[in-house]
Amino acid sequence: MSIRSLSTCPQFAAKSSSASEIGTSPSCAVLNFSRSRNSSIRLCMGSGNGGFGQNPNGVGDRDGVIIVDHGSRRTESNLMLNEFVSMFKERTGYPIVEPAHMELAEPSIHVAFNSCVLQGANRVIVSPFFLLPGRHWNQDIPSLTAEAAKEHPGVSYLVTAPLGLHPLLPYCWRCRGVLCLCWNKQMPAPLIHASVQQTVRRN
Repeated sequence: MSIRSLSTCPQFAAKSSSASEIGTSPSCAVLNFSRSRNSSIRLCMGSGNGGFGQNPNGVGDRDGVIIVDHGSRRTESNLMLNEFVSMFKERTGYPIVEPAHMELAEPSIHVAFNSCVLQGANRVIVSPFFLLPGRHWNQDIPSLTAEAAKEHPGVSYLVTAPLGLHPLLPYCWRCRGVLCLCWNKQMPAPLIHASVQQTVRRN
């Protein structure tokens, strides 16, 4: 598994660890994240060719995107991922976007990967719906993705970094905080909406 730069978000510096350092298969590199103000590299993991020649400027028509969360035994929680994927697809205009759950619920990464390929994807971008890096990101999700990709030797794949310290996350938190405070004051819905909108405009 190779490691390639996807974008220029300055939140993390990362390095790959050899198999002897981490005690895992050499085909799966693990990234050790550390905070760095001077870093300009945002890393991901993926198959050998990575498919970067297809569209160096971003996601293309032949790219499939899988948004994957942990998965839950609660149906309501799993349905929220479907709602986010619908919103993501509408906002981005990406033609192939599929939800997946790492475990406990369907669709699995394997099912979502197959669905992307059936829709014409020749590169699949797997994006963990996680805040911080950990075992699920650097081991479980890449392993499940690699297993799914075995059935499609002509299709490359990438596993993106988690949300991490993305600069927009403080604004998301602030909106959530304002919403909670307004609700606690029992403000009517229009005033709550206006307060949140004002928070967004200020940032």
